[in-house]
Amino acid sequence: MTDTLVAAIDQGTTSSRCIIFDRSGTIVAADQREHRQIFPRPGWVEHDAAEIWSTVRAVVAGALDRAGVEPGRLSALGITNQRETTVLWDRATGRPVQNAIVWQDTRTTALCEELGGADGQDRFRDATGLPLASYFSGPKVAWLLDSTPGLRERAERGEIAFGTMDSWLIWNLTGGPEGGVHVTDVTNASRTMLMNLRTLEWDEEILDAMRVPRAVLPEIRSSSEIYGRAVGPLAGVPVASALGDQQAAIFGQVCYDPGTAKNTYGTGSFLLLNTGDRPVPSKSGLITTVGYRIGDQDPVYCLEGSIAVTGSLVQWFRDQLGIISSADEIEPLAASVADNGGAYVVPAFSGLFAPYWRSDARGVITGLTRYVTKAHLARAVLEATSWQTREVVDAMYQDSGVPITTLKVDGGMTANGLLMQHQADVLGVPVIRPKVSETTCLGAAYAAGLATGVWSGLDELRTHWRPDVEWEPRMEAVTREREYGNWRKAVERSFGWEG
Repeated sequence: MTDTLVAAIDQGTTSSRCIIFDRSGTIVAADQREHRQIFPRPGWVEHDAAEIWSTVRAVVAGALDRAGVEPGRLSALGITNQRETTVLWDRATGRPVQNAIVWQDTRTTALCEELGGADGQDRFRDATGLPLASYFSGPKVAWLLDSTPGLRERAERGEIAFGTMDSWLIWNLTGGPEGGVHVTDVTNASRTMLMNLRTLEWDEEILDAMRVPRAVLPEIRSSSEIYGRAVGPLAGVPVASALGDQQAAIFGQVCYDPGTAKNTYGTGSFLLLNTGDRPVPSKSGLITTVGYRIGDQDPVYCLEGSIAVTGSLVQWFRDQLGIISSADEIEPLAASVADNGGAYVVPAFSGLFAPYWRSDARGVITGLTRYVTKAHLARAVLEATSWQTREVVDAMYQDSGVPITTLKVDGGMTANGLLMQHQADVLGVPVIRPKVSETTCLGAAYAAGLATGVWSGLDELRTHWRPDVEWEPRMEAVTREREYGNWRKAVERSFGWEG
């Protein structure tokens, strides 16, 4: 172990983690704890932000204990987080005013339709790069302010703070009600639908349209700079980076050149393509987003394809259907048959994200015959992730004209070799998993270390990346396109079920 250590907090949708890295980017120690998922009504998903702050404190202490080091040994602390999840809290007490509304929550669908008016989903797309959808934070803030008596007035008086999880954690780490720093970074701000992509400032016209008071908003900063120093158990440690989880993953995968891309396979899957120093508008159902900004350098932009349900489809197969008892059982079950038997599973449980953005879609299973067994369904469940990714890759090529020649992958599902092989097959390009698969935490650590001088620059970080496993495509092109056509037909069957 080298002397220089950097910690990263990954506050995710289902759990919080802390990983400590050394100067070579090697994991020294880690700790992880789950938090509750709260479902008050169909389509509503909430988190207890106070509980999350408690789990974050616990995993930081746990990681330090496992590493056998004192907090003073840390050169920097970085933050990466589930994006779009929305917290409002009382500045004086530090207590959340309500449960956080999670990115998966669909309660603002009607509000988004009302805001869209004649322009529909595209009303704010030119300024923000985003379609008007319940996924993003701005409508969630507006809903909270309107649904809680007296809250809007308190917000306008400056008594209430808004943030995504990065803001909530940084504010608490740096003192909370006793002088906590209220900031966010450009990547998280770009997911609120309130920030102008070109100015990197809050957009006054959109704030007015959504009736979000400027007084609740954090200051927008870069992804890599010292926001403040921690208090309490981490006293004095620089809090020096914040990146939304998918942007942290592309940073940890060292996709620093235009045309490089990564896909993270978690609850959902998120494919990002580096487009350089200019935002590329999407005409194909993708999101234009900020990839990262280092200090006062120019921002780097990405095209993103957001897929709502991938890893959570395996959870559904396990928990709701009970066909498997643990997630790792799906690979041998799916591998026991040669193909999907003609069956396709489209997991539009709460609509479809990229490239369709269809809130009226619902999940379907198509192509069933008496021949289909649970093994064929297991294979179809895994293949749904590959096909959804193929649709996003095609959309990226249509928008950018840049072909993806290899795909770097990370996230829990990359342990499934059958899925990764199928992913390479349906894309027709190699799929590569790095040696350090915890790229989200690694990206946050890299950005924090850049801000504090642990690493000299991007060239040094590039030297740390090492491939672990590479899957080469084996499927014949004619088979690939025939199966893809079947998938597209299955997706069409999912449209029009709601609303």
